[in-house]
Amino acid sequence: MLLDPEIENDVAYELCQLLGRAILPIRRTDAGTGDGDRGEGTAFLFTGQGTEYLLTADALTRSGAGEIGLRASVTEPAGVAADAVALPDRWRHHEDLGVAVMPTGGLHEHAAGEGWRWRTQQVPDAIAADRDAIARIGAEPGSAVVLAHGVGAGGARPLEVAIERVARVGDAVRLTAELPAGYVGAPVFGVQAGGDGEPGLRCLGLVLPARDGGHPLATFDRIREALDAT
Repeated sequence: MLLDPEIENDVAYELCQLLGRAILPIRRTDAGTGDGDRGEGTAFLFTGQGTEYLLTADALTRSGAGEIGLRASVTEPAGVAADAVALPDRWRHHEDLGVAVMPTGGLHEHAAGEGWRWRTQQVPDAIAADRDAIARIGAEPGSAVVLAHGVGAGGARPLEVAIERVARVGDAVRLTAELPAGYVGAPVFGVQAGGDGEPGLRCLGLVLPARDGGHPLATFDRIREALDAT
């Protein structure tokens, strides 16, 4: 669904309020800088079947060495957590999707051991796109909102919103433009009419590395199938 620009801005604002603390900056700590690759991306928290997962693009996790940046709003009490926490190498790699998934139990155990706790939000299963929702994405571009941690001056990782276009190209669902550094792994949201004809928010999937002038998406119908299988 292609929205008016004013409505796109309203949707982006509401997403930041509802899900901003589900979005976390990550980076590969082994990444080199000689070619400009700092291994920076985005992960997000998703809850399905009563289990919380951290999801991101598999390309960001292959070395097993990484960390999550911690802004003050996602931990409590204030001033206890460090600026970053090491990612345990507990990724489940779904190479066919380009997605990596990690149950978050270890992250909560680490926080408890350090005297703090996570204060986050999660993308709920109720808004994750199913097979029918993905099938409704056609060749005509529709509105898409990406929540991500970009890369700012001095290595800062601000929470950002990008309003883009999503469309089906052949068998793939894609964002039609390349995104800035830090956006790989981020969730992508759209607004679709449901079975009752009423528009509703859907998390369409996550951003994979750029290719051919845009970004393919790992769509949530397939992500959910992978989670159910494990």
